[in-house]
Amino acid sequence: MTAAPPALTVVVPCFNEEAVLLETSRRLDLLLGRLVEDGVVSPDSYVCYVDDGSRDRTWALIGEARLRSARVAGLKLSRNRGHQNALMAGLLQARGDVVVSVDADLQDDLDAIPRMLAAAAEGADIVYGVRSARRTDTAGKRLSAHLYYHLLRSLGVEIVFDHADFRLLTRRAIEALRAYEETNLFLRALIPQLGFQTAIVTYERTERFAGTSKYPLRKMLALALEGITSFSTRPLRVVTLVGIVTSVLSVGLAFWALALALVFRTVVPGWASTVIPIYIMAGVQLMSLGVVGEYVGKIYLEAKHRPRFHIAQALEPGEGATPRGN
Repeated sequence: MTAAPPALTVVVPCFNEEAVLLETSRRLDLLLGRLVEDGVVSPDSYVCYVDDGSRDRTWALIGEARLRSARVAGLKLSRNRGHQNALMAGLLQARGDVVVSVDADLQDDLDAIPRMLAAAAEGADIVYGVRSARRTDTAGKRLSAHLYYHLLRSLGVEIVFDHADFRLLTRRAIEALRAYEETNLFLRALIPQLGFQTAIVTYERTERFAGTSKYPLRKMLALALEGITSFSTRPLRVVTLVGIVTSVLSVGLAFWALALALVFRTVVPGWASTVIPIYIMAGVQLMSLGVVGEYVGKIYLEAKHRPRFHIAQALEPGEGATPRGN
């Protein structure tokens, strides 16, 4: 007896995406219709757009898309909570047997989704969408991205190279993810912690269809720092090692200054032995306080157990696309 096709939920986090949302909705609706017609997914499948506190017409356009298609649902967060929290909200609220997350900017290849579904049908609970090339990036961005991936690996963080947040999760993986309640989210490193069978689907990433990137340098650096400090304590050990090395160097510097004073008698009395260690120790202490402070701040945020998001409004998929229960 042939198994029934799975219900698919596509989760699309959105922040100020009015320039591209109509085209995104059109393409995803066509894709879902084709997958349902081919019997790859069930008629219960739908797309869930998560409005992360947008200040433009994003939520209104989601409502318009819902009027045009019964396969559209929407979640509106009460305020902007950041891409990772918006994505997590959609994943935890999704009711499909399989859930695919994709950004709204149409840079990820939607035609890779059928291949993800095929990999899930073969037994994978997690399917990563991995870029086959980075031709759309500048040389500087390519270099910095690869250096960052290598840095994470060297710090003991499990990460998939050239993978962002384009992935498929089965219901089993979603329920396992639900148990991770940390406030500081970095899903690219959190998902590999689930430990289920994985697969990789490669795709070609394109330019944005319209609009501007919602990840300027400031946000990219913040996300990079989140990835390091949320999954590795090695920076604390590095600070300890730097402190030890600095102490040894300071002792050596003291012997050097003493030798100069006793043998050559050409130095300003007390300058080297006083000023140089002060500058060295001040720099090390400030760096150490910054690293320790970053971890203490994370402990502070986690200890409050505040909710990661609040859902202000929800649009359910329409008749003919009623999602299955959990």
